[in-house]
Amino acid sequence: MQSIMKKRGFALLAFFMAVVLVLTACGGGKNNSNSSNSGSTSAGAGSSNSGSSGGPGGSGDAGGSSDGGSDAGASGGESYLAQAYNGAFKGTVVTMYGPFTDADEMKFNESIKEFEEKTGIDIQYEGSKEFEATIGVRINGGNAPDIADFPQPGLLKTFVKDGKVIDVRTFLSDDYLKQQYAQSWLDMATMPGPNGDVMAGIWARSSVKSLVWYNKKEFEAAGYTIPKTWDELLALTEQIAADGDPAWAIGIESGAATGWPATDWVEDIMLRTTSPENYDKWVNGELPFTDPIVRNAIEKMSEIWFNEEYVYGGRKSIVQTSFGDAVKVLFDNPPKAWLHRQAGFITSFFPEGLTEEDFDWFPFPSIDPQYGTPALISGDIYAMFNDRPEVRAVMEFFTTAESLKTWIQSGGVTPPMNGADPSWYPNEAERKMADFLQSASAIRFDGSDLMPGSVGAGTFWKGMTDYVSGTATLDQALETIQSGWNQ
Repeated sequence: MQSIMKKRGFALLAFFMAVVLVLTACGGGKNNSNSSNSGSTSAGAGSSNSGSSGGPGGSGDAGGSSDGGSDAGASGGESYLAQAYNGAFKGTVVTMYGPFTDADEMKFNESIKEFEEKTGIDIQYEGSKEFEATIGVRINGGNAPDIADFPQPGLLKTFVKDGKVIDVRTFLSDDYLKQQYAQSWLDMATMPGPNGDVMAGIWARSSVKSLVWYNKKEFEAAGYTIPKTWDELLALTEQIAADGDPAWAIGIESGAATGWPATDWVEDIMLRTTSPENYDKWVNGELPFTDPIVRNAIEKMSEIWFNEEYVYGGRKSIVQTSFGDAVKVLFDNPPKAWLHRQAGFITSFFPEGLTEEDFDWFPFPSIDPQYGTPALISGDIYAMFNDRPEVRAVMEFFTTAESLKTWIQSGGVTPPMNGADPSWYPNEAERKMADFLQSASAIRFDGSDLMPGSVGAGTFWKGMTDYVSGTATLDQALETIQSGWNQ
């Protein structure tokens, strides 16, 4: 009897071994992928979390290594996004929290509508005007959303440092990310984690800041030409003054945020007078405001701002003029001023009735040729806090230009990723912004948004306001701004 039982046991063992071999050969063992998925939480009830050998998921070491890529997340070589479109995650819910409210929230919901319909994934977005104040409470209280939208990367850095953010390289390969984004965007998304650098999120939308706007019809009628360098810009400014008008319309009044347009000018000039590496050091507090490099940038700005013949209303009017109202004088008949440096969103403050034939822009010119013509931007980076297949699919979707299609069509958004169809843009000015962003010699985020709030939204704003108004010397202003790092 024992002999019979042994024979049966061996037979059963052989059968089970054969099954295991077959499953292994067919790519089975799906549950094992979770062990290689550092920073992961639950994969969700009944969800598959198998390895990927191609597509955006790529192959490589899991856990967010510097090599990028992961075997976690796809079956049969399909990316998470491909699986989503094949219905793999139908009926799942992905929560998202961010600062989009009112019109922006409507635009965002419209941008995800088709994806939700095709995949069956319900992206439940919650917008809050108090996002910056509440996101930390939610994350630290164990109530983090699956995805959060950070308009200020400096705020995200805190959570990355604490190890609370999923490295997107656990499921998006370096090759894929480089296909979707210029290297500057990837650099800005790379932040220090507790165990090394982390790809902290993906860039979902942006606004280009390094733009000088002008009245297209009047500019051309006057015979003025677009400047390509700082010297040419100063020559144009002097020419307009000689013709009887101040060239520049400038205003920095913005209620409690008065001064921020001045910081944008300084940031643009910094990127054109020193290296991107020095800009990064400055933003991180390693290059003090009192350094000659920073002083030089502000003095360059002062060449225009403090010349009474160059600015509409003169120096003292700058602090008193609302940033949104300043641009309007470009479109008076005749123009009272001719040039205005501001981000793409300024078109929302243009007088009603203007068409794309009435206005245009050129890039803020190069100053030192070795640094080219960089792009200063603001934007939104989406970070992931809960790791499930459907969340990965949604994050991958946000890396595609398709995720911004309807937003691009409505105007006011420049895609940070590649792949947008030129026909999506509502006018030529916005198409040009996208081209500029793709061709810029370097891209850097708004410095004041990256600095601690005590500096970027504190002493930097105040110090520049005091300097421009004349209530502080440049030395006093620089000392005041630098003191914010000690608060």
